Amino acid sequence: MEKEVLINDVFSEMAARWPSSVVARAEVKQFTGGGISPKTLANADSEGSGPTGRFFIGRRVCYPATSLVEWLRKNTKGADHAKIH
Repeated sequence: MEKEVLINDVFSEMAARWPSSVVARAEVKQFTGGGISPKTLANADSEGSGPTGRFFIGRRVCYPATSLVEWLRKNTKGADHAKIH
């Protein structure tokens, strides 16, 4: 249970600090503090395992911030290390 709380705190913090309800794939590195690259999301999308709700603004691939956070929660390993310092 404690691991789940830590993860939720980290991802809640990410979402709270992001200035928009949308995250462009090119900005995911900044959103996660360097934890995930845009290429990782592109690969996940091509396999059909990326965040839900993907859409385009012009030619830019974007995700609802809530969907990206949910995807990060589901795909995080080593949750006992995800603490906010």
